[in-house]
Amino acid sequence: MHGPKIDKVIFWVALIVILCFSIPLVIFPAEGKAVLDTALSWTTKTLGWAYLWFTIAVFGILLYYALGRFGNVRFGGPDAKPEFSLPSWVAMLFCAGIGASVMYWGTIEWAYYYSGPPFGIEPKSKTATEWAATYGLFHWGFTAWAVYCIPTLPLAYLYWNRKRPVLRLSAACAGVIGDRAASGIPGKIIDVLFMFGLIGGVGTSIGLGTPMLSAGLAELFGLERSFAIDVVVVVIWGAIFGFSVYSGLEKGIKVLSDINLWLIIFILTFTFVFGPTIFILDTFTNSIGLLLQNFIEMSFYVDPITKGENFIAAAGEGKSYVDAGGTFPEWWTIFYWAWWIAYAPFMGLFVARISRGRTIRELIAVEIIGGSLGCWVFFAILGNTSMFFQLEGALDMSAMVSDGQAPEAIIATIVAIGDRVLPLGIPLLVVFVVLAFIFGATTMDSSAYTLSSVATKEQAEVSEPARWHRFFWAIALAVVSLSLMFAGGKDSLKALQAASVVVALPLMVVLLLMTASFMKWLKEDYPEAGKTRISIGTSPGRDD
Repeated sequence: MHGPKIDKVIFWVALIVILCFSIPLVIFPAEGKAVLDTALSWTTKTLGWAYLWFTIAVFGILLYYALGRFGNVRFGGPDAKPEFSLPSWVAMLFCAGIGASVMYWGTIEWAYYYSGPPFGIEPKSKTATEWAATYGLFHWGFTAWAVYCIPTLPLAYLYWNRKRPVLRLSAACAGVIGDRAASGIPGKIIDVLFMFGLIGGVGTSIGLGTPMLSAGLAELFGLERSFAIDVVVVVIWGAIFGFSVYSGLEKGIKVLSDINLWLIIFILTFTFVFGPTIFILDTFTNSIGLLLQNFIEMSFYVDPITKGENFIAAAGEGKSYVDAGGTFPEWWTIFYWAWWIAYAPFMGLFVARISRGRTIRELIAVEIIGGSLGCWVFFAILGNTSMFFQLEGALDMSAMVSDGQAPEAIIATIVAIGDRVLPLGIPLLVVFVVLAFIFGATTMDSSAYTLSSVATKEQAEVSEPARWHRFFWAIALAVVSLSLMFAGGKDSLKALQAASVVVALPLMVVLLLMTASFMKWLKEDYPEAGKTRISIGTSPGRDD
């Protein structure tokens, strides 16, 4: 016996697809970037509305689950006990779902909106400043975490209640497409789409976190940020990942997540106490008011007038609509929703694995409310502090971001926070860099765990994927991330955005199939849920 065996069809098809995506970006970076730009432009301009409607529908479905008759269904049966304590469970869930990206965007996202605000607002005006502090909360709030949560429910129910020792999207679609299709070619296609989507989504996360860490290392060691340092960052992530792999899920990811939680608390507390505390509280309070008052408008905002004007202008210059200028929702909201969609199946698989003993209502509440609040703390403290430095005149964050120096702007913010008290900028930066490294390693670890699980044959009982298999997919994640950064060059953000938006498109269909399957299973297992509670560890009427 040599441990769990790989599913050769899923493994090799996924590998071939990923290589076909990555290799051309490295060999032909300029051409690859042009293709990504065209794909991004076509998708956002033609199908941007679909991403908006999808996310709103997902949010509504989760409200139905949480407030409806199935909210008390417990994963693993009515007597199931949680595998992890509440703090560890929340930490693993949050670190896997967000990673170092929240440190990147939480600190500097406002600067993009400050210079290019929505709704036709004058750039760098007072109104633009208020919306700049608000839109990050929207993009990292209820809707984002609702998208993360929607695949978790069918996967956790299949795994813990229907006793299928497999974590695959294809199996979670079986309620609609049937067991035969789920285990056949249609199921293989679904699983390969998931793996490609996850690598695109995680590649975006790693691709954003890497330059930030490179800038941090460059500041600490007096170097100039370069692609070579980016490679060093990924190698260090691999070393931390190696420790986690050989420690297993319980000791590896859990320990890293717990360490992360304490480092997060330290940095955020330090910044809040010694930073512009009143400005942080005032701006966050104002942003919550703006968000709650305008949530519906922001959710459906497509800016059709500006979009039409851009189309007319492009036509007048003899260009196609794909070459027309972009709008705020195309560049930001649609990108974010696509990024969450691309990442969502991974979150579903990973969170399903760690959610034994939790109820449907508990899981939805923790993901949507807890996840949103966790992200908002970063934006409120780090983002508003960074904005304060801009308004105070201490640092010109907006200019740095416009010059493609967003990673350097983040590092400058952290150093400035430390130096407000005593010359503590460098020590605080060291803590920040360590935190970002562990964040990234946790993301890489949990992603590789999920990828290897999907590409492993179904076993008679639950078992972790082989260690070499997890290492392999971690390397694949690193290769895709580096290829996207290499192709994008200084403007790597656009290449990373394109990867997320394009790979998310087919996954929307898969997520809808999973949702329909979940509802079918609940109705089968709880035919009279409002009248008589049926206790299930295994499903009624099934032979297990």
